[in-house]
Amino acid sequence: MNPKRVAIFLVAGLFFYLALYTWNLRTGLLTRLSIYSGLDSVGAVLRPGSWAGHAAGGFVERYLSLVGLKQENEALREEIKALRLESMTLRERAEATARVEKLLGFPEPPDWRREGARVIAHRIGPTAILETILVDRGKLSGAKEDTPVLCTEGVVGRIYRAGLTVATVLLLTDPSSRVAVVGRDNRAAGVIYGMGAGEKLMVKYVGLQSSIEPQEILVTSGMDGVYPKGLPVARVTSVRREEGTLFMDVQAEPLVDIAHLEEVLLLKRAARPEDSRPLWD
Repeated sequence: MNPKRVAIFLVAGLFFYLALYTWNLRTGLLTRLSIYSGLDSVGAVLRPGSWAGHAAGGFVERYLSLVGLKQENEALREEIKALRLESMTLRERAEATARVEKLLGFPEPPDWRREGARVIAHRIGPTAILETILVDRGKLSGAKEDTPVLCTEGVVGRIYRAGLTVATVLLLTDPSSRVAVVGRDNRAAGVIYGMGAGEKLMVKYVGLQSSIEPQEILVTSGMDGVYPKGLPVARVTSVRREEGTLFMDVQAEPLVDIAHLEEVLLLKRAARPEDSRPLWD
């Protein structure tokens, strides 16, 4: 390039700069423009960062809020579980109290006194020989062998073996169980035999000339020396009269739902005044 031309450009540029500088001193336009453009540039740079900061802060706040809500929900769930358990416990207690009150309302037969007991176990295992339940009364509380056991619906059985604090009750349905009964309406006498769990009861020794009908309630006759007279035992389900036999074929079903027993009554003979009188009086 021609050195003279370069020098001309440099001199022209210097004059242009001096003129522009002088004009800016008088007007200040370029200074204000540079300030505004600089601020805008800084703002353009900082604005995304500010938005990102606000977004991150909002995210953290929402996260902490969600964590708090989750913890609060967990606490509410645990509280609901506790309230449900408490409600079930209170309902169970109320039902147990109602059953006990119903038992205690059972009238005592003359010369007998009643005592409540809880069923703590049913017969254990499929190979158990006897149809039994276990109650929380034993010899220490006055329970002994052949003590009658019943509930508000009727006879359950009798104590078969008594320990110090618990006793085994031989159920009405056991094959070795025998109960002397009589029809409540027609007064036909017989003896109920247990036939095992889930089986009908057999009512034996009911004479052909006796009057007994299905649905009749059988009550204890007191002739066996174990149960007081008049306790409900079973309901007659079928009656068959066959030629060539002395007795009718009678079947019955227990009045008690033995599988769902939770509380029972023990009947004990009341002590008579003469029983406590000294022998030499």
